[in-house]
Amino acid sequence: MIYLLITLATFVIMEGVTWLTHRYVMHGFLWYLHEDHHQKGPGFFEKNDAFFVIFAIPSWLCIMLGSMNQVYWVVSIGAGIALYGFAYFIVHEIIIHQRFKWFTRSNNRYIKAIRWAHKMHHKHLDKEEGESFGMLLVAKKYWDKVRQDEQISKRIS
Repeated sequence: MIYLLITLATFVIMEGVTWLTHRYVMHGFLWYLHEDHHQKGPGFFEKNDAFFVIFAIPSWLCIMLGSMNQVYWVVSIGAGIALYGFAYFIVHEIIIHQRFKWFTRSNNRYIKAIRWAHKMHHKHLDKEEGESFGMLLVAKKYWDKVRQDEQISKRIS
C-alpha cells in the first residue's frame, strides 16, 4: 500500500516538476530544443521530443536500480514518473496537439479547458512572456472561458 501511495504522490508532484521545467528549462537554457514546438516546422518529429527521453531517464533509472537493489520505494518513484509520462503523452500529444488522430472531438469541460490553456501558452512564439506552463492543472480563468463559451453557444442555439 505504501508503494502505491508513493507512486501516486510522485505522479502529483510531477505536475509541479513539469511546470518548473517547462517554465525555467524549456523556456530557458534549453529553448533551442523546445522552440520548434512553438514554431511548427515540417515533419512529424520535433527537437522538443527529446524531452520525452530526458524525463524517461530518471524513471528508468529509479525502476531499474530500485529493482536491482530491492529498494521498492525507489521503484515506486520511477513508476510515478512513468505514469505521469504516459498521462503527458495522452493529454499533450493525443488530446491537445492531436499528433495521433485518436480523439479529435470532445465536449468534456476539462478537455476544453486544457486545450484553451495550451492554446494560450502557444500564442507566444518566443521563450518570453509565456503563460500556462503546466499540463494537468488548469487555471480558473480557462475554466471560466469554457463556461462562457458554453453560455454563448446555448444562447445562439
